[in-house]
Amino acid sequence: MTTPILEGQASFALRGHNPDVLTCIANLSNDEVFTPPELANQMLDTVADAWADAHGGASIWQNPDVTFLDPFTKSGVFLREITARLTDGLADVIPDLQERVDHILTRQVYGIGITQLTALLARRSVYCSKDATGEHSIAKSFDRDWGNIWFERTEHTWAGDKCAYCGAGKSGYGRGDELETHAYAFIHTTDPRALLARMFGADVQFDVIIGNPPYQLDDGGAGSSAAPIYDKFVEKARSMDPRYLSLVIPARWYAGGKGLGEFRAGMLRDGRIRQLQDYPDTTDVFPGVNNRGGICVFLWDRDHPGATQVTTHEGGRITSSSSRPMLEPGLDTFVRYNEGLDILRKVVAVERPASDGLLSLPPDRQFSRLVSARKPFGLDTKMRGASASRPGYLRMYRNGGIDYIEPARVEVGRELIGAVKLFVPYASPGSDDYPHLVLSRPIVVGTGDVCSETYLVVGPFADAETARSAASYMGTQFFRFMVNLLRVSQHVTKSVYALAPTQDFAERWDDDRLAVKYGLSAADRAFMARFIKDVSWAGEFE
Repeated sequence: MTTPILEGQASFALRGHNPDVLTCIANLSNDEVFTPPELANQMLDTVADAWADAHGGASIWQNPDVTFLDPFTKSGVFLREITARLTDGLADVIPDLQERVDHILTRQVYGIGITQLTALLARRSVYCSKDATGEHSIAKSFDRDWGNIWFERTEHTWAGDKCAYCGAGKSGYGRGDELETHAYAFIHTTDPRALLARMFGADVQFDVIIGNPPYQLDDGGAGSSAAPIYDKFVEKARSMDPRYLSLVIPARWYAGGKGLGEFRAGMLRDGRIRQLQDYPDTTDVFPGVNNRGGICVFLWDRDHPGATQVTTHEGGRITSSSSRPMLEPGLDTFVRYNEGLDILRKVVAVERPASDGLLSLPPDRQFSRLVSARKPFGLDTKMRGASASRPGYLRMYRNGGIDYIEPARVEVGRELIGAVKLFVPYASPGSDDYPHLVLSRPIVVGTGDVCSETYLVVGPFADAETARSAASYMGTQFFRFMVNLLRVSQHVTKSVYALAPTQDFAERWDDDRLAVKYGLSAADRAFMARFIKDVSWAGEFE
């Protein structure tokens, strides 16, 4: 490509060489996942299209007054690509290249590094120098070495053993000066506007906030059980009242996630999420990253509330797109798949014959009413007992085997000890690859059996035959698909069973019979089979 040359100065390039170095760097950690340039540009295209729609076709890249902020910059890819687009777009407005670049970098493009290292990396990506005032910097008007990409070490504010702002545990994040605190400045404040004014020396109203925030705090949890933090970044960004907000975040907030109930309700009822790009397989966005439940990219449009264009991406292609409400009547979670929503409507039409417009199952028809909460007998994963049975002991199913414990160790769920029931593993088996199992094989158990939190209890049932019928039903693709509509993490909690209807378990159910009951077409069944693996254990309970 042609590199622009300034007379008497070193050459510089605003776009990377081929291959782009930002496609080659490795992620630093689970909460420092670098955004691929291709995804960053797709997000910028979406913002540009929304701007053009709202401004009579005008290009956002030809406007010298629009301001951009990445408040959690890592590689600097968003700021770099914005700068490149503005450099091209403002050529007629500011003909002199150096003047144009200085204007863009000092008045339009801003960032906040999440660590000292990523701040230096971002400055190198945007200014071509870690020192914005250095001789190799493409900006010539800064009087501060960090330019407009700010980073200062921020400390947690401890309220007891937790940070008052982000919830980080003091035992994991109360660190010395030699380590990063991971106390992100943008969310460690009650007044982000005042913080940004202090950072950049002016009360800047940002038109576009865009980026990829840290996802979680891992100071004891792991994967989907670690404490989410991306919701705090989203809420702070919305409080800044930009015209457009475009972020890439984990998709598990749709229906689950530790401590995300209030955040989910706010997102689903906001009305200003105009586009939602859904990636059920995280590797379609971040190769090599295993984020259970997938990833989503949303565009929040302050001035144009309305329906959301929900688009599903699978294997590098769009498989579905539909304009619909984020929150359907009667639901408090988001139904992920557009085709799945059509199947749900057919099920609800049978289970809720009254035409009240609600898209939920009546409480007495929800399979979730048969499912226990987590830790059904109050026994945690580490609980161990005797390896052999003893008089009066209970058999305890745990991760990796069976032990025997005294009845006195069971503090909750005692009414289930003498019942016929099913134990179903709490964790979904396998990877996120589709088709997926969704559930592991249930275990039919009887009186005197308990379990650790590795399992949930389904039941109780009148007898073993009824329990086997229910277990067989749980093996159908239909049942596991209805569960999968709400499952967005490895954990299959009680709540994700809410859209799966219960049946008369005095009878046996298979996918053919269920398709007839709910009027499912061949296309419906083919769609379910794309996501849900057929299992052999459905017939083992005959």
